[in-house]
Amino acid sequence: MKENVIFCYSGTGNCLDMAKNIAKSLGDTDIIMMRKYPAVTDVREAKRVGFIFPCYGGGLPGHVERYLYDIKVDPDAYTFAINQSAAYKGEGLRKLNEIIPLDYWAAVTHQCTCIWLFPHDLMMPKMGAVEAQARSEHFAEKFANDIKNNVKSKRRVPKAYWNKAEHAGWPMIARMQGESLKANDNCVMCGTCAKVCPTGNIRYAGKAVVFGDKCISCCACVQYCPQEAINFGKITEKRERYHNPNITVEDLNQEIISF
Repeated sequence: MKENVIFCYSGTGNCLDMAKNIAKSLGDTDIIMMRKYPAVTDVREAKRVGFIFPCYGGGLPGHVERYLYDIKVDPDAYTFAINQSAAYKGEGLRKLNEIIPLDYWAAVTHQCTCIWLFPHDLMMPKMGAVEAQARSEHFAEKFANDIKNNVKSKRRVPKAYWNKAEHAGWPMIARMQGESLKANDNCVMCGTCAKVCPTGNIRYAGKAVVFGDKCISCCACVQYCPQEAINFGKITEKRERYHNPNITVEDLNQEIISF
């Protein structure tokens, strides 16, 4: 077990990029991915334990909340969390803090990846992808310095109770939106979409791409398709794709990334 552990959920790479930049600065760090059930949940040997995750529909993504209850952290360990979103934090930090109390927390915005909802450059403050990435890397350096020094946040974790109803309805909204997923004639059956899907929602039947009913709207299949062949109905057909430029499909599929 490394001295530092970061649990990370990332749909299209922004959160994993943040986790990797922080881990590089900290050194002696394991990033444990949470796209599926974590490969390690007992991290009581770690001195620092962190969580980096996006905001999905006003709250924690996928099954992350369920996984959190199985994670064992030393009561004396320093705990931290970084939330990333296009605009607002949501209630994810509050939910995490209720399960694993946090010493330090922060939030930063980045490009929107849920492009059936908004174009990718709709973020607050509004800026282009290159500028947003540079900003993310600047914040990663600041966060890492705070974490190294075991800085504790002076402000309480935001409650964001107004996002509770939004997040409660998000799984149904995501599944309904997922029903509009389709692959057009540009598809070359490369398998990228199936590899990048965290829920196993995509399979191949003959020469057809079949989408199931487990979509959580991470949008990784749309964003990572090399042919831009996958769309949510007609909504995304003319919208520019975006995924973090530093993160590959292979990166997302690793269980543990060590530094």
